[in-house]
Amino acid sequence: MTKELYDLGEQPPLGEVPATMHAWLIRPERFGPPLEAFQKEVVDVPTIADDEVLVYVMAAGINYNNVWAGLGIPVDVIGARNKAGEPERFHIGGSDASGIVYAVGKDVTNVKVGDEVVMHCGKWDRNCPTVVRGGDPMYSPSFRIWGYETNYGSFAQFTKVQAQQCMPKPKHLTWEAAAAYTLVAATAWRMLHGWGENAVKEGDVALIWGGAGGLGSMAIQIVKAAGGIPIAVVSGEDKFDYCMKLGAKGCINRNDFDHWGMLPHWKDDAAYGTWLKGARKFGSAIWDVLGERRAPNIVFEHPGESTIPSSIFVCDTGGMVVVCAGTTGYNATVDLRYLWMRQKRLQGSHFANAVQSNQMNQLALAGKLDPCLSQAFTYDEIPLAHDLMYRNKHPHGNMAVLVGATDFGQGATAPEPVALPHPTLPEGDAHTTPRIVPHATDRELLPE
Repeated sequence: MTKELYDLGEQPPLGEVPATMHAWLIRPERFGPPLEAFQKEVVDVPTIADDEVLVYVMAAGINYNNVWAGLGIPVDVIGARNKAGEPERFHIGGSDASGIVYAVGKDVTNVKVGDEVVMHCGKWDRNCPTVVRGGDPMYSPSFRIWGYETNYGSFAQFTKVQAQQCMPKPKHLTWEAAAAYTLVAATAWRMLHGWGENAVKEGDVALIWGGAGGLGSMAIQIVKAAGGIPIAVVSGEDKFDYCMKLGAKGCINRNDFDHWGMLPHWKDDAAYGTWLKGARKFGSAIWDVLGERRAPNIVFEHPGESTIPSSIFVCDTGGMVVVCAGTTGYNATVDLRYLWMRQKRLQGSHFANAVQSNQMNQLALAGKLDPCLSQAFTYDEIPLAHDLMYRNKHPHGNMAVLVGATDFGQGATAPEPVALPHPTLPEGDAHTTPRIVPHATDRELLPE
């Protein structure tokens, strides 16, 4: 007979769902730093819709979005859902997870009870006109990040997700390692593979900001797997070895430069000249890593305000600066001369759709993508893990916490052979598009 509530680590019989569960909750009355915002409670196990799956969570990944959720800024996610008609005055976070399927809706065909899965964090309404027409679900007004913009994430014994979010768990990974990579790796995959003629390909140079972070560590490996040449930008030489082991051609210490920040006005000759000197020095550091005068075909951006001017400056003619965040601020400035005269692309990117997430996961299944799990925590340490991230004291790579798994190192067996993905481009795009060579009049804009 199914119990009303199972202790943490006491796995219910497969397919038997209790009425209640243990979970870490955020409530509006305790918005603040993670050690204050997160508290353990017992709540009802969520019910699932026809296209949804209930997963028994074995481990969960840690991402900054639930530091934001706990703070209640920049968005009160609970208040936003209440305005949309959802009644719960609490938030269960967690946007990465590994686990076991315990129940499926009547329309679910891609997974069954007992399957071991990892989950990507993109949710959307399958009946949205954009989706029904075959458009990219990332452009649907119904798109939400599971476990941040939606409730019932992975910091609980059970989570509910759409069936399309479920992907096979790599058999060679532990539960905690499998829980650590999907959000950042899928985000990096779309940034690098999702933009037509600017998708990374063999021989491309990719400049990767934050190479030792969770997102950057995935980007290095994805560029390397495509035959590209990753160069990591990091905050100190102590991170060089880490990035090199992941496949970086070389590393640049951003603290060797002092020209960061918003672009001076072009009419201020002295200030602009100082910035230009710093930007050219930064471009020269890229050449030093490569051993030749080549500019990056792709610049993998997320710092934003402090770095966008230099990223656009050093990017190759016909190349792309692709950005998914603004960790140093959002008011990025651009010298449009470098954008139009050298026909560069400044492209925004946000998470990934189901096709791209599964393409990324093929790399993980084949053992070609290291989750870069730097530290794993117990269930009771979920607030501590977020506090480390809040105070920028977290280690390189990614973090995870045990939930249903009782010990570290469980869940790993020999991997199965898996064919690597071959991303396809939309009709009309081609990887063979010729690079544009700068005209003589553009030479003054090139790094020296």
